Amino acid sequence: MTTAMPPQQPLDPKQEAELKKTLDQLKIKLDKFKKKLLDKHKKDIAGISLLPPEQLPQQDYQYLSAKEKDALKHKIDLLVAIHDGDREEKNRIPFIEKLAKDISGYAESIDKNLKPQTLYVSEIKELCYDSKYELIRRISYGNAIYDPKDFLGALKITEIHKTMVLKKFEKYVASYIAVGSLFRGDARSEDIDVAIVIDDTDVKRMNRIELRDKLGAIIRSMGFEASQLSGVKKSFHMQIYILTDFWDSIKESSPVIFTFLRDGVPLYDKGIFMSWKLLLQMGRIKPSPEAIDMHMDVGVRLIDRAYGRLLSVVGEDMYYATLNPSQAALMMYGLAPSTPKETIKLMYETFCKKEKILEEKYVKTLEKTIKYFKDIEHGTVKKVTGKEVDAMFAEVDVFLKRIKKLFTQIETRAKKKTIDEMYQNTMHAVDDMLQVDEIKLGTEKGFKKLVSSGKFSKRYLETFKKIQGMKQKNLNKHEIEKLRRENSAFMRAMLEYVQRKRGMELERAKIRVKYGDKFGEVYLLGEVAYMIEDVDSVKKAITKAPIQPNGGIGKIKDSSVHELEEAIVAGKIPKKVFIKERIFEDLRKLYGKDVEIMINY
Repeated sequence: MTTAMPPQQPLDPKQEAELKKTLDQLKIKLDKFKKKLLDKHKKDIAGISLLPPEQLPQQDYQYLSAKEKDALKHKIDLLVAIHDGDREEKNRIPFIEKLAKDISGYAESIDKNLKPQTLYVSEIKELCYDSKYELIRRISYGNAIYDPKDFLGALKITEIHKTMVLKKFEKYVASYIAVGSLFRGDARSEDIDVAIVIDDTDVKRMNRIELRDKLGAIIRSMGFEASQLSGVKKSFHMQIYILTDFWDSIKESSPVIFTFLRDGVPLYDKGIFMSWKLLLQMGRIKPSPEAIDMHMDVGVRLIDRAYGRLLSVVGEDMYYATLNPSQAALMMYGLAPSTPKETIKLMYETFCKKEKILEEKYVKTLEKTIKYFKDIEHGTVKKVTGKEVDAMFAEVDVFLKRIKKLFTQIETRAKKKTIDEMYQNTMHAVDDMLQVDEIKLGTEKGFKKLVSSGKFSKRYLETFKKIQGMKQKNLNKHEIEKLRRENSAFMRAMLEYVQRKRGMELERAKIRVKYGDKFGEVYLLGEVAYMIEDVDSVKKAITKAPIQPNGGIGKIKDSSVHELEEAIVAGKIPKKVFIKERIFEDLRKLYGKDVEIMINY
C-alpha cells in the first residue's frame, strides 16, 4: 500500500518576506565577491558558480560536533573555475595556491560563511577521468554568477541531458563523452558537442541500425528539452555511435575516432571509453598497414573528387548562373521559356538585333558557359585550373551585373508599353461609346457630359482623368498596377454600356421568321442581309445576300457566325431601318409561303 505524501504547505507572508530578505542579502554579497575577484583576476577566471550544499554521508555527519554542524548549516559553497592558460607545470601549483588564498580572503572579508573552492578547468576534467562526477552534478543544480563563455552552462546542459538519457536507457549507454571545446575553458565554439556510445552487443529484438536510429531520435529530442531547461543559448549537438561500429573505426584507425579518444572527457562511462583512451596514450592502439594504405588511397580519391567538384562549380553552377537569368529576361520581355540553344539565339535576335539594348559580347559569355558545360558532360574537359575558375567567375559576375541592368531596361519599356496600351484602349472605348450616343463634343468633354447626365459614376471620371495624365507622371510598378485594376473596372463599364446600346439597335435591324416548327432570323446590316436558317440548331447555317435598291434580297451566298459578328462589331447597324414590300416576297421564297414575320422597332 502506498501512502500519499501530504501536500507542501505554502509559506506564510512573514516566512516569505524573511526568505526574500535572505536571498536579497545573499545576492548583494555574491555581487561584491564577484566584483572584487574580477577587478583583480578577470583574465584568469573561467566561471563562478553558487553550489548547492554538499551532502555528507550519514555516518560522517553523526561524528561532527555541534559547532561543526552549525557551520555546515550556514556554509555557502562557491566554485571558482580557473583557465589553465599556458603556464609551465612548475608554476601551475604555486599560482593556483596563491590565487586560492586571495579568493578565500575576498570571500572572508565579505562573509565568513562564503567558502570558495578554486580549481583549474583541467582539474575538473581530471575528476571526470577518475569517474568523480559529484562536482559536475552540483554545478548542474547550482547557479552561475559569472560565466562569460558558457563553460558552466555547457556543464549544466550536458549533466541535465545525461541524467535524462541514463534514466531511460542506462542499460544501452556505454559512455557519455564531452567533446569539442567544452573542457578547453575558452569555449571559442558556439556549439556544445557530446557523443553517446550505445552498446549493441546484447540486442536481440532489433538490428544495430534500428537501435541506433530509434535511440538516437529519442536522445536528440531529449537534447532539445535539456536546452530549454538549462536556458543555455549555444547549440547543443549529439553524435550517436554504435559500440561495434566504434570498435571497427578504431581498427581502421579513423582520425576522427583517434581525436575523439584523445580529447574526449567522459561524463559517464562503464569502463569502455577510458580503457581505450589509456591504451591510446600507452601507444597500444596503432594504425595497421591496411589502415595506412586506406588513408593514403583516401587522399588520392579526395583530390580526384576535388577536381570533380571544381568542374561541377565551373560547369553546372556557371551554366545555370548564366542560363536562368537569360531565360528570365526573355520571359520578362514576354517570350515563353526556351531550350538553352534557343535561348542564345533569342537573346541575340531580341535584345541585340531587334531592341538594340544589349551588347553582343554578353550573349557570347552565355554561349561560352553553355558550351563549357556540354564539354564537361561529354568528357571533353576533365580538369580545370584555379586560374580558369577565377577568370570564369569574373566573366560571369560581369554578365550578371549587365543582365540585372537589362531587366531594368525591359521593365522600363514594358511599363511604357503598358501605359500606352492602357491609354489607347481607354480613349478608343470612350470614343466608341460617344459614337453610339452620337455625342460630338470631343473625348474629354463628351465623357464629362455622360457623367453629368448620371449615366456613369463620378469615380469613372476620376479614373479617366488619371489615365489621361499617366503619361506625364513617372509612375512606379505598384502605382501602375493599382491604376490597371481601376482601369479594368472602367473598361468593363464602358463595354457593357456600348453592348447594351448596340444590342437595342441590333434588335431594330432584326426580322424574326417562323416557318413550320422552326425559327429563323434576318439581320439587315447596311447593304447586306444576313440570314440564319434555324436559330435553335447547334450548327447554325448562315447565308448572306446584298439588299437590292427595290428592297429585295439579291443572290444568296454562304456566310458564317464569325462574319456576322464582324459586321456587327464594325458598326454596320443602321440607326433607322426601312423595309420595303419586296423583302417579304423574297422571304416567302426563302422560307416558304406559310412564313410568319415579326419586326422589332
